[in-house]
Amino acid sequence: MEPKKKLINSADSCVDEALCGLVRASGGLSLLKGHRVVLRSDPDNLRGKVALLSGGGSGHEPAHGGYVGAGMLSAAVAGGVFASPPPASVLAAILSLHSAGASGVLLIVKNYTGDRLNFGLAAEQARNHGVAVDMVIVAEDCAFDQPSKAGRRGLCGTIFIHKLAGALAEEGCSLDQIVSKVTEVLKGIGTLGVSLSPCSVPGCLPSFELPPGDMELGLGIHGEAGIKRSKVASADEVVKTMMDHMTNPDSQSHLQGPVEQGSSRCCVECDWQVSTVTESRGVVVARVMSGSFMTSLEMAGVSLTLMRADQETLRLFDAKTSAPAWPNLSSQCVSGRGYITDPQAVSTRPQDDAPVMRKALEKVCSTLLEKQEELNSLDRAGGDGDCGNTHAQAARAVQEWLQDHVVPGCPGRLLSVLAGLVQEKMGGSSGALYSLFLTAAAGHVTEGRSNAAAWASAVHAGTQAMRRYGGADPGDRTMVRVVVVDAAASGAESTRNLTARAGRASYVAAERVTLPDPGAVAVAAILRAVLESLEGKK
Repeated sequence: MEPKKKLINSADSCVDEALCGLVRASGGLSLLKGHRVVLRSDPDNLRGKVALLSGGGSGHEPAHGGYVGAGMLSAAVAGGVFASPPPASVLAAILSLHSAGASGVLLIVKNYTGDRLNFGLAAEQARNHGVAVDMVIVAEDCAFDQPSKAGRRGLCGTIFIHKLAGALAEEGCSLDQIVSKVTEVLKGIGTLGVSLSPCSVPGCLPSFELPPGDMELGLGIHGEAGIKRSKVASADEVVKTMMDHMTNPDSQSHLQGPVEQGSSRCCVECDWQVSTVTESRGVVVARVMSGSFMTSLEMAGVSLTLMRADQETLRLFDAKTSAPAWPNLSSQCVSGRGYITDPQAVSTRPQDDAPVMRKALEKVCSTLLEKQEELNSLDRAGGDGDCGNTHAQAARAVQEWLQDHVVPGCPGRLLSVLAGLVQEKMGGSSGALYSLFLTAAAGHVTEGRSNAAAWASAVHAGTQAMRRYGGADPGDRTMVRVVVVDAAASGAESTRNLTARAGRASYVAAERVTLPDPGAVAVAAILRAVLESLEGKK
């Protein structure tokens, strides 16, 4: 087995280059020379306020450098990939913040032995330099029923502490006040992860193996073993499993409060499935975050974090921040908010049924259904083999519409209705092209103007719209080739000898495409069906 391929210059330089890229792309950040430390580039704004410092091993981007900014971290110190940063760099960051005039420095540390030791050592050294320093340990992992002596791991809930502590610091709260508040909030935060694949440190083999189709519950952010493996289930089932485990009262690591008691508010660091499952337990979901906040290199999976929140917590959570990785969140409560907007109703005037146009539509639909497999066969030569299926979908949609609706006497209104049907039901490029044709043609035929000249103008307008937006012209081996009834069959057949210059077939070698274009054949069949209907043929 070989190490996984990664898009890096070298394993030795990837961390430094990543930090440099982050800082160069973010005007509010800078690097501390000689150290892997990301700083706010406005140190004067720290004067008289508590500065926040966090960090840890690299490989969890955007954590932690992406959370440096006004209203969040003042600095972040990075170690090697999955390696705790050295005490010397932590101390250099503390002293830099102190020299900027910070009234104190709060270290926010994930509960891993290396981080605790190195940040702790730097804190002691900083105190010897006369710096007011305190440290908060984040340990919110809900995986293990009986955690070891090392305690619960620090995971993505750390980001919530960055945000709340950052808002308090920005408001001028003291070091003791910030520590007191976040320590209380930490009691109501829990995180659980699910992995679908392993990850690997650059230049190394994967940290573990996970058979295809399996998932592992409760992994750490460095690939540390979880608590259970099982087959991959649906998103709803996985979320329910995670929530059940996180709130299991028999576990010493379970999340107490909102999700098991109900009638509380919480912030959710995930998406729709989690919101739905949480609400079903009687919990008001106040905010939702969904995205990449603390990753594990290329490991596929998801991490779910819940935080109990009162109005004061939400106020701090909603406070503005310039940190580049913090999302632009809505401050509106998720639960109870209507999120469906009804489409604008198009007023229609009842009309007498138009038997001539109804008969023509019925003939077109039956013809397309009869030609379904023929069109699929032609499409397999230069496309994905579903041309007949898409036309059959449109035909069935029109047939269903005809059963419940009166065919309007105004041709333009009928074309508009058909445009909406094929756009919604047909799908693919063909659906879009037909809808363009019908929409553009509709304005040229009205109740008072539906003679041959008007229909010719409508067909021309529809064809021009297809050419304008579809990028095809007559001669390009597409459905645009056929536009006149008398030339329908010969036009479709002539596409056999044309080179595709637009559409999916344009990517297929010309020598492999020797049959007529299926779209052109379909258009020819539609026009022939209309003609036969008007001529009274069965």
